[in-house]
Amino acid sequence: MAREATYLGTVQDVKGATVRVALDPATVSGVSFVHGQAYRIGQVGSFVRIPLGHLSLFGIVSQVGAGAVPESLAEKQPYGNRWMTVELVGEAQGRKPFQRGIAQYPTIDDEVHVVTAPDLWRIYGRPSDVRFVRVGHLASAEAVPAFIDIDRLVNRHSAVVGATGAGKSTTVAGLLSALSGNSYPSARIVVFDLHGEYSRALGDKATVFRVNASQERGERSLYIPYWALTFDELLPLMMGALDEAGRAAVLEKITALKRAALESVPRAGVSTDTLTVDSPVPFSIHQLWYELHFETHATYIEDQHKPVSEWAPAFQQAEDSKGDAAAVRPPRFRAVKNVKDDPEKIRVSTSVLTIRRQLATLASRLRDPRYAFLFRPGEWAPDTDGRPQHDLDALLEAWLGGARPITILDLSGIPNLVLNDLIGALLRTIYDSLFWARDLPEGGRHRPLLLVLEEAHAYVRPGRSGLAAAAVERIAKEGRKYGLGLMLISQRPAEIEPTILSQCGTLFAMRLANASDRTHVSSAATENLAGLFDMLPVLRTGEVVVVGEAVTLPVRAVVDPPAEDKRPDSDDPQVVVAQLPGDGFEGPAGWNQRRDPSKYAEVLTQWRAQNPRSSRIVESTAMSTGAVVEAKKETS
Repeated sequence: MAREATYLGTVQDVKGATVRVALDPATVSGVSFVHGQAYRIGQVGSFVRIPLGHLSLFGIVSQVGAGAVPESLAEKQPYGNRWMTVELVGEAQGRKPFQRGIAQYPTIDDEVHVVTAPDLWRIYGRPSDVRFVRVGHLASAEAVPAFIDIDRLVNRHSAVVGATGAGKSTTVAGLLSALSGNSYPSARIVVFDLHGEYSRALGDKATVFRVNASQERGERSLYIPYWALTFDELLPLMMGALDEAGRAAVLEKITALKRAALESVPRAGVSTDTLTVDSPVPFSIHQLWYELHFETHATYIEDQHKPVSEWAPAFQQAEDSKGDAAAVRPPRFRAVKNVKDDPEKIRVSTSVLTIRRQLATLASRLRDPRYAFLFRPGEWAPDTDGRPQHDLDALLEAWLGGARPITILDLSGIPNLVLNDLIGALLRTIYDSLFWARDLPEGGRHRPLLLVLEEAHAYVRPGRSGLAAAAVERIAKEGRKYGLGLMLISQRPAEIEPTILSQCGTLFAMRLANASDRTHVSSAATENLAGLFDMLPVLRTGEVVVVGEAVTLPVRAVVDPPAEDKRPDSDDPQVVVAQLPGDGFEGPAGWNQRRDPSKYAEVLTQWRAQNPRSSRIVESTAMSTGAVVEAKKETS
């Protein structure tokens, strides 16, 4: 009897969802032609179909050759190169769409067929469902698109992992471009960009916030108001660790300043009775420093006729002896004096606080321009009475409710010393705002938010404590209920806390050569497809294996990259290029170019400005813009 052209072999062993298939002698060539199209037989990661009447089971080939021989036949068939191991993943009945899960298992001698392009369309094609967005195409069939279920991608979290040079940043840019397309005008995505890579790739769809913002590039200044942080978040950023007495004193002082500011300017939602040290109420950190400095450093003129609380502080006679809180200029006091025959006695403060070193740290950071984004946050900086120009609603609207669907928080200009704590504080602030507003139109349940965390391994390593790790773990475990989704990006999945990685329902795995990284990825995946993950070391640049809840079936795909001029700023520099300067060549030419005159003065300028934007490019842009303006004037 003539077999169908798609016929591969028969089922000979079933163990749960694992099926062993004996290939037919006619299929050992490795290639089968169906309707003029060639299909590889026994390709790891390819699909097979097992028809059972009106029901068709679908599986993925995880192993081929001698290793796929059932143990019971290993001795009888030592040359077992005509076997395949298949992992069953789903089924389709009649004309109904494909669905995951198996209701019926195959039996011995059931036929196994290669999956053709129409079958792949049946499995992956979701063109009419708005929940599915096209992100690329199948690596084995360019005509078949690869779709992602947005609901499950956001709600069940995801991770993009791949070694350096695998095309990870470009793939992420392609994914975010698809998720923020015209079909989703209310998409809401916040990218934590540690190296400033994504502003170039997503600039037309994103609002970029950066510490050292460039107006030429349309960036906005990144401000993080210190008074929006909780006490435990703010304390390490201000002055570091304190003993119990110092901690209690600072806590009481901040609470008092917040209460005074609230009495001066009432805020909806909080009163002096419900106020706590963690309430996001403005207060002046400069005034906090001044009052604590006064309390710990002041000397007093002794007067036996007055109680200690009414001692007159012994200021110097200079006009500026009282200092200036806003300018972080400390008050100056007279030295201790205890001369026997002199009736004037000057005593030290009776304060028991031992926080002089921490206060010096706070004063240093208040003066340091690197911390201005935090302690002098522009329009959110309170005066000494605790009154800022704008409240947090304006900041939240800029970050979460802007005109563009993507917000990029470029953290490349933030000191590494406080980066971990600051990421944790930012994540907690966003989480709290959407948690308490979960039933409002701006909340996460009505308009979910996707948080994209670049270089996640830097702050969620196994066993690492800190504000960032705690915030990420909380969102990974609880964010789904309140409309917050995570997308972790890392080149070292082995260095991500397993508890957090296991919460990622969808994995985008790119080329990974490290065995430890592959083990962590396969253990975190929802499917038992070890053979599929064995392909990771040989994936091409830009290829990705997608497994998990956001895809109908595990798929080896290529994500559509952005245009050449919209790629992330993470490409490898060219050491040697084929085209030398001349003949219209523009741009760097690497080691094989002629030595042009050096301009290291510009290197120093950009180093000091902490801005990678070349002054030559800015000048060129300004000149060309000016020329266009002049041309328009002449024309008019």
